[in-house]
Amino acid sequence: MKTISIVTPCFNEADNVEACRDAVAALFAPGAQLAGYTREHIFADNDSSDGTQDILRTLAASDPSMKVILNARNYGPFRSNFNALRAATGDAVVVFLPADLQDPAEMIPEFVKLWEGGAEVVAGARVNRQESFALRTCRAIFYRTVRGFSDIDIPVNVGEFQLLDRKVWEAVVSHDDHYPYIRGIIASVGFRRVIVPYTWAARRSGISKNNLPRLIDQALNGIFSFTNVPMRLCTFAGVAMALLCILYAIASVGLYLIWPNLAPRGMMTLIVALFFLSGVQLAFMGILGEYVTSIHAQVRKRPLVVERERINMEPATGGEAEASNPVRALRKKLRAEAA
Repeated sequence: MKTISIVTPCFNEADNVEACRDAVAALFAPGAQLAGYTREHIFADNDSSDGTQDILRTLAASDPSMKVILNARNYGPFRSNFNALRAATGDAVVVFLPADLQDPAEMIPEFVKLWEGGAEVVAGARVNRQESFALRTCRAIFYRTVRGFSDIDIPVNVGEFQLLDRKVWEAVVSHDDHYPYIRGIIASVGFRRVIVPYTWAARRSGISKNNLPRLIDQALNGIFSFTNVPMRLCTFAGVAMALLCILYAIASVGLYLIWPNLAPRGMMTLIVALFFLSGVQLAFMGILGEYVTSIHAQVRKRPLVVERERINMEPATGGEAEASNPVRALRKKLRAEAA
């Protein structure tokens, strides 16, 4: 019997985790669409403070198919999600199912059907969103910006709500990334992909934890993780401004020689030019700083997530954690051979 793994990261979702567990369990109940499969539902809690952890403990005590990872602190949604993804054991893995069910669990049977038909990646596309016009517009700009800048094809409106075949899962979790942009990683590994449109529902209870600063941080991570276009734009803009300055200087000299009274002069011109170029330089330094910060965090090799406890799962010992990441396992082997 094949196993379907579903990963649900959560933070202060006391009002939603039980409903999420029940919605998934109903799909695998006798007579349901996925009755012929084994369920593995992994909840990754990001150090909730509203009683979510107690609810997860209670639910897991009576449901061995429900597994729980409790983080030592809040590591953000991407790190927590990716760490839980590494723990999946299923033949197919649903990368992300939100606890608030804005991405509907009812889509999973269709994902599984397409997977059984030969698709290696089944991606849900949020073509309709039950949210404000301003948020829809901002998200549309973000998706198209990331796709336009990226060196790979990251589909518009596709998030982490995707089902992966086991071999795709292995390729994805082999990435050793301090801040994994999961949808970009999935797109980068390739494989046969099918995109399924659906409606992203409004949150029924609780408050979204993705505030504006967090959304901006995620957007910048998506842009800087998979492209060097921002740095290229800085280079082109610098060359263009240098040429404009040369043309401006030539024009100023020519006007002074021909019509001295029309030639631009004075402190105002210098002040405007100085502040404009200073602002451009600061913007370019900020873009460079984003790349440097990302490199700095990557080379320090801090743990992706520190776990406090696992429930209904074997604890992640040092050796098991190494084995779960093929990149680190290979590096360890090469170091041993070199010694």
